[in-house]
Amino acid sequence: MIGGLVLAYPAVLLLFPAPLLLRRVLPVYREDRRAMRLPWFERVATLSGQDPAGAGAVARMPRWQAALLLLLWGLLVLALARPQLLEPPLERLVPTRDLLLLVDLSGSMETEDFTNAASQRVERLRAVKEVLDDFLTDRQGDRVGLVVFGTAAFVQVPFTQDLEATRLLLEEAQVRMAGPRTAFGDAIGLAITLFDRSELEKRVVIALTDGNDTGSRIPPAEAARIARDSDITIHVVGVGDPTAVGEELLDERALRDVAQTTGGRYFHAEDRDALRQIYAELDRIDVREVETLRHQPRSELYHWPLGSFVFLALLFFVLQGRRESPGGVNTHG
Repeated sequence: MIGGLVLAYPAVLLLFPAPLLLRRVLPVYREDRRAMRLPWFERVATLSGQDPAGAGAVARMPRWQAALLLLLWGLLVLALARPQLLEPPLERLVPTRDLLLLVDLSGSMETEDFTNAASQRVERLRAVKEVLDDFLTDRQGDRVGLVVFGTAAFVQVPFTQDLEATRLLLEEAQVRMAGPRTAFGDAIGLAITLFDRSELEKRVVIALTDGNDTGSRIPPAEAARIARDSDITIHVVGVGDPTAVGEELLDERALRDVAQTTGGRYFHAEDRDALRQIYAELDRIDVREVETLRHQPRSELYHWPLGSFVFLALLFFVLQGRRESPGGVNTHG
């Protein structure tokens, strides 16, 4: 239901006809009063054309008074039923997994061997940013974090559902801002530390690197085993040159071992189009399960009929007091 008036306790409305039913079931209220016997009572009644039915009189309630009392009862029953205004629903996506991006910012990421969306030759990091920006656009329902690494690893964005902030801070990342070398093993170790604070069962890392790990305090293979024991899946994307030497060598065997150890997959991207297809494949492999919490606020309205009941009841007793006061007008016959 999008919106409208509802009753929290609609069954209370069944009490509305109670006064009418009780009037038929319960005996008429009787009040004993002292009477004066008049020897000429029957003669007066005969001359007036009336036929008394017995030694009793029934005072009939005026119609306006009966209608007002019935209205008061209806307002009280309506207040007890708790009318509420159902407002438009509020929806919130609940994260079902933590997704951490590891992005290599070593010096080799400034190599201009990739093309951008406009088919212009750009550095590797620029192409990676474009692809990751599109990838993050579809991450609704995930908590996403970003770790950048070079000679050392740093948390650029802790786990958050604010994907716009993640995209902005990814755009601000620059080559060599974490040092010129590639400490891939340390980046995995930092990722494990971040996941230690996670309460979600599904934990996924997508790591992108283009160099050979030569400066980590913890080897990538050892870090991968620890990640596996922590139920962390690592997918690795290599964008470097497997035929290079030294620091810029892409050690595909080591990267593949990291992915396989944790139950992930390894991909090699030679250009931007291949990189985009890899992230599309990762999205297909790691299907997102989005959980939506739906809440529909309700505004209480019972105070309106209750307030009307109090006002009309006070008005009724004021009028009754005036009618029965010595200076008032008594319509009793």
